[in-house]
Amino acid sequence: MTTRRRVPPTLLLPALLTALGVLLPLSYLVLRAFGAEAGELREIVFRVRNLELLGNTLGLALGVLAAGTAVALPLAYLAARTTFRPRWVLTLLGVLPLAIPGYVGAYALIAASGPGGTIQAVTGLNWPGPSGFWGALGVLTLFTFPYLFLNLHAALRAQDPALEDAARLLGRSPGQTFRQVTLPHLRPAWLSGGLLVTLHVLGDFGVTSLMRYPTFSAAIYQQYTAAYDRVYSAWLALMLLAVTGLTLWLEARLMRGVYLSRVSPGGARQPARVPLRGWTLPAWAFVGLLAGAALVVPLGTVLYWLRLEQNPYALAGLAEATRGALGAAAVAALTTTALAFPLAYIGNRYAGRAARLTERVAYLGYATPPLAFALALIFFVLRSGPALYQTFALLILAYTLHFVAEAIGPIRTSLSKATPRLEEAARVLGAAPGRTLWRVTLPLMRPGLLASAAFVFLSVLKELPLTLLLAPTGFATLASNVWTYTEEAQYAAAAPYALVIAASGALLTLLILRREK
Repeated sequence: MTTRRRVPPTLLLPALLTALGVLLPLSYLVLRAFGAEAGELREIVFRVRNLELLGNTLGLALGVLAAGTAVALPLAYLAARTTFRPRWVLTLLGVLPLAIPGYVGAYALIAASGPGGTIQAVTGLNWPGPSGFWGALGVLTLFTFPYLFLNLHAALRAQDPALEDAARLLGRSPGQTFRQVTLPHLRPAWLSGGLLVTLHVLGDFGVTSLMRYPTFSAAIYQQYTAAYDRVYSAWLALMLLAVTGLTLWLEARLMRGVYLSRVSPGGARQPARVPLRGWTLPAWAFVGLLAGAALVVPLGTVLYWLRLEQNPYALAGLAEATRGALGAAAVAALTTTALAFPLAYIGNRYAGRAARLTERVAYLGYATPPLAFALALIFFVLRSGPALYQTFALLILAYTLHFVAEAIGPIRTSLSKATPRLEEAARVLGAAPGRTLWRVTLPLMRPGLLASAAFVFLSVLKELPLTLLLAPTGFATLASNVWTYTEEAQYAAAAPYALVIAASGALLTLLILRREK
């Protein structure tokens, strides 16, 4: 229940600090980009290279969205609407690839193919290595389709079967009913999942760099770290931000006017499950092929190269990298959840433009591609507070501002279930606002707070771009070590770090899935 009361300063201050933390670096990025002379700006903006990067980035995003839909929709339909058994296999297959970062998947597939790869060692076949557009498309599809699966699966389970029943009574065939009734009602779920997939692809540079496929994100990293061209890297970041903004606008435009409320009276009923009959073997073949590509080959490759590990230096650094990664993830999970709480509380308990704007700004930080956001922070800090550059505090600040929107959702869900009548009753009984928050509100929100912290912990554990650009000198994480060893083709040295990331991610994903159930 929202109200138009004035937002208390204790809640408004964290929201304003979040807005400043997101907007100030981005504003300075704009100033830095326009800081060059007119002739240099014309030469930078109108480079033919920019059009190539734009075409590559958009083509890859659209390709991954199409391929991800082709994988996620049949899998979600099998899990939600058919008699496929056991269904938990489909759910795990649709969720577990989230535990494997794209750069780990790319490393594993590269190490599995080519001369001396895992596939040749096991089968004797010299499987060609993935590279270029098709390599990036395949890897990103395998490890981003769960965003679509989760949304489509939930929508298929919750869809009112009355419309489909009416279509069948009017003479529509099962195929016509699916195309004309079921698919249109999946539009909001597809747009929500598709937005996450597109934002992920636009911000990815690990997979595209390993696959040697030039996109905006890969070019930003190369210009900043290798060419040291700060102005051009700033312009590339702005161009990527423009593409991201266009994506957000298009998603909002497509969602406009979509109302899919239930039409049947009384309680909701589950749709009838479709028997597979002759489609049982093709369904199992699809599931087996997907499981092999997304889970068996990557994890099997990591274990294969782990057995060959003979680099004592790489193994010696594993404990330090694990401590660094888990420590940074734990601190970021705490700070991000603490910052997300007032934003979620304002969005759930208060109405008005200020309440909406504070939450939207938080989502702007998440929608900004990580490399662009890191570059904006670097430019801003070097200008306003150079002592903060490459410090642990700046790294945690970047994690917090980037992932705070990810933590808002579960907290808002818990707040929506925690009726404000209990808070009002505590206030009537004489409890102060702080005591009411501590004794009444927070205990009701404990599941949402834990889920938010788990989501952020998992995201920070896998995060690569922010870590590479902002981590203190000498600070090593699991992600940065996987990247370093993979760039040097030291697959055996990268294996233990990749395995710890995958195992930690799988454990957290299963815990989150169990809590969601």
